[in-house]
Amino acid sequence: MAYGLKTKIWQTGQLEWYGMIDNEDIYLGSREFPQPPAEGDEWTVKATGLQFKITEGEIRIIGRTEPATPDWL
Repeated sequence: MAYGLKTKIWQTGQLEWYGMIDNEDIYLGSREFPQPPAEGDEWTVKATGLQFKITEGEIRIIGRTEPATPDWL
């Protein structure tokens, strides 16, 4: 178990983090992902708007917001 988490996580060659949540591969972010992840950490993935929190050693989806649009678009 990486970082003592119950959720299986991995990083791609593009430094993007993914996790297995409810038997699905879920994008956890790149720079948004806390390093190192710890109990109680919360973050929002800019690309998808998904919000996550680490509770009892598991990464859980806690909500969704509208994905941020870069100012240059």
